Amino acid sequence: MAGAPSAWHAARRAVGEMLDPQGLSLVACSGGADSLALATAAAWHHQRTTGPSAEARLGGVVVDHHLHPDSEEVAGRTVGQLKDLGLDPVRIFSAEVDPASPVGPEAAARTGRYRAFRQAMADLGASTVLLAHTKDDQAEQVLLGLARGSGTRSLAGIPAARGPFRRPLLELSRADTEAICAHHQLKWWNDPANADPRFLRSKVRAEILPYLERELSGTVKDALVRTARIAADDADYMESQAKEVFPALLEDPDPTGTLRLHLKGLRAQPPAIRRRVIALAVAAAGGANPSFERLTAAEKLVTGSRSAGPVEMEGHVRIRRGARQTPDYGKLVVVPPSG
Repeated sequence: MAGAPSAWHAARRAVGEMLDPQGLSLVACSGGADSLALATAAAWHHQRTTGPSAEARLGGVVVDHHLHPDSEEVAGRTVGQLKDLGLDPVRIFSAEVDPASPVGPEAAARTGRYRAFRQAMADLGASTVLLAHTKDDQAEQVLLGLARGSGTRSLAGIPAARGPFRRPLLELSRADTEAICAHHQLKWWNDPANADPRFLRSKVRAEILPYLERELSGTVKDALVRTARIAADDADYMESQAKEVFPALLEDPDPTGTLRLHLKGLRAQPPAIRRRVIALAVAAAGGANPSFERLTAAEKLVTGSRSAGPVEMEGHVRIRRGARQTPDYGKLVVVPPSG
């Protein structure tokens, strides 16, 4: 396409690498610039009759969170834009969001949104959902991870692929997606929530990152994205090492599902691997991914705490150190929720 921004060609290429070449992929579209740019790139592949994407089908899913007074109008307009681009099928799905949720409105909206995506996949027979996160979103995510004092996996930011979800635009900026939309004469919707400082991510986007770009470096977003790539590689390696170590330290679970890890071998592991092995044990016992604080408390049972526990982990899993003069002595005991 003559005069098209270079980002348009990059978006087409990235989408081509992530769509299902023989099935239905759904573009998740809010009507914003990022997701409309993604939709235009997907539509280009949808129209191919030759080449690697000739058998691919591209549809759209619009999630209405019902959090904005004009949400129905915005959703309807977005459906029209996706259909005009040639995507088929295109459907609106509602997300159930509790604004007073104890996890906060942002997390509640995200949970409802991904539940709607999975419902759309089931109803429409799709294998993949394409999401429009950009380099800007990645930088924001890394900054949020830093602010929480999270570990390497959190600093790795948003993964390009996880399960059925694919994010082709992580190498493009928000300015790139707006340039793509402008080139295709697409009018996008600016969600006012994205600039509302009451929401932490919005505050990072509208105030903190611009301040860092002004006062620290104009390339701070690129630096944060680079940090995410490095952290992702490091986290992948350490998690693979932990998965190799875990079965060597593990006894077969007893009839109650209780797990036991050999303390001596666990103590010999580097802290980064040791914590990951404990987290794997918690997950294997039916718990959720533990926080750093709870992992640290459990790790002290391994490294010499006077207390033998138990330590309550996420998902009601409990960890204790085996007592002297019992069969569990020399073992870290991981008790499932019903144990």
